[in-house]
Amino acid sequence: MLGDMSQEQTGAYADPSAEDLGAMGWRLNKPKERLAPSFPSYLSVMSPHSAEKLLCDSQTDPPASRPQFTNSPTMIVMVGLPARGKTYISKKLTRYLNWIGVPTQVFNLGQYRREAVKSYKNYEFFRPDNEEAMKIRRACASNALKDIANYFAKEQGQVAVSKKDYHKTIQLLQCLMPLTPPGRGEGPSSILPKRRATRQFFSSNLCFQVFFIESICDDPEIIEANIMEVKLSSPDYENCDKEEALEDFLKRIECYKTTYVSLDEEKDRHLSYIQIFNVGSRYLVNRVQDHIQSRIVYYLMNIHVTPRSIYLSRHGESELNLLGRIGGDTGLSSQGTRYASALCEFIKNQAITDLKVWTSHMKRTIQTAEALGVPYEQWKALNEIDAGVCEEMTYEEIQENYPEEFALRDQDKYRYRYPKGESYEDLVHRLEPVIMELERQENVLVICHQAVMRCLLAYFLDKSAVELPYLKCPLHTVLKLTPVAYGCKVEYFYLNVKAVNTHREKPANVDVTRRSEDALRTVPDHF
Repeated sequence: MLGDMSQEQTGAYADPSAEDLGAMGWRLNKPKERLAPSFPSYLSVMSPHSAEKLLCDSQTDPPASRPQFTNSPTMIVMVGLPARGKTYISKKLTRYLNWIGVPTQVFNLGQYRREAVKSYKNYEFFRPDNEEAMKIRRACASNALKDIANYFAKEQGQVAVSKKDYHKTIQLLQCLMPLTPPGRGEGPSSILPKRRATRQFFSSNLCFQVFFIESICDDPEIIEANIMEVKLSSPDYENCDKEEALEDFLKRIECYKTTYVSLDEEKDRHLSYIQIFNVGSRYLVNRVQDHIQSRIVYYLMNIHVTPRSIYLSRHGESELNLLGRIGGDTGLSSQGTRYASALCEFIKNQAITDLKVWTSHMKRTIQTAEALGVPYEQWKALNEIDAGVCEEMTYEEIQENYPEEFALRDQDKYRYRYPKGESYEDLVHRLEPVIMELERQENVLVICHQAVMRCLLAYFLDKSAVELPYLKCPLHTVLKLTPVAYGCKVEYFYLNVKAVNTHREKPANVDVTRRSEDALRTVPDHF
């Protein structure tokens, strides 16, 4: 994803015709019957070699362990004036897509520009008639596109499709770029036909799905709040007076208003897009063409920016926790009951407005919630990971009865599926409706289980599949998550009720031929 492209790429580009592109050495394939839009005109700065690598060097079969969502890579094109929340949307969407297993990366042209121009002076850098600045922007765009081509072609070997009819792995490349503003002597009406023709050309020949997300905001309070909260803390305004920075940034916005062209419901009816008005007060969706676009739209229509906190807590210590046994459905231990009472006092002291409480269907979470003395909602999706044949066994018993399975799980804990049970990857997909509802809600307390809490925490903290299964979620500790501009603030509250340790680190030796003592080296103490 090209971050803040609409703020950085405003140079004058002549949209190339098919003949021009053929003369440049582009391989022109016969157009296919598809309506997806594609690259904007500045793609012409990419060399023919880079473009060919984008399609040809990447013809490898995707790893079978990765989810297969669509039959072609997708570019998400962010559109909008500065301070309209494009960076917020792009980062949040990237976090969600990575969490559900769709490899996604942000390419932020603002960062490329900051690396090229070490010190920012003022808004005049963004004037359309600033020729020196335009040269820098074109160079930044060229470098970004080379990195995008490399990302598609090489990283993880999941860059395009095999030459056979295997399922294709999606590399959802979010790309923040503008509706290319006109150059000197051009107006919006003169460049629109050429721009749209160029998009259609690239979509037909490079076979990318393209989906546009436009954030439109005309509420001055929202815009100013976004500038004050996020933009003034950017590297551009480091050690700068806030009032002067605000004035400069508002002038920067005016530079874009003179040339900015919004998506048009009639003229752009062939494009796939969603328009978000005033931070979600209204939406306009057009031509959603595949599963991944549908999921993106559903996600974007559920998120909000209302201040709130999400509290995550495991159930109180259970009887099986004391014995070092995984899974099962037993009640609380005496210490677990004490924790439930302590949790009640903690929640009262937080003085949370309109708090909702969610639990799983399992006894230990329900007993913990009962102590709160408030209504709660049970979610089957919040049940602990299903350990299959290993349910209610200790790690020692698993090693004794299923040593190969125990080693295989240590090799890839995220994707390993217990015989007749689940994997963490399965659990993430089971929890997706919970995440969607958490995004819709305001203040929520989720009383859940270790594996479930790890998955939820990984979403909010943007943790990878490698990190997720080893996140520390101790018993008798509350985690308070508060969404902030581009991430999530987390606070830990240990409620001073002792409990057993259930966290097992990954052992150094994960070979199936390892000795039992190597396999059990990181197993926590238990009765």
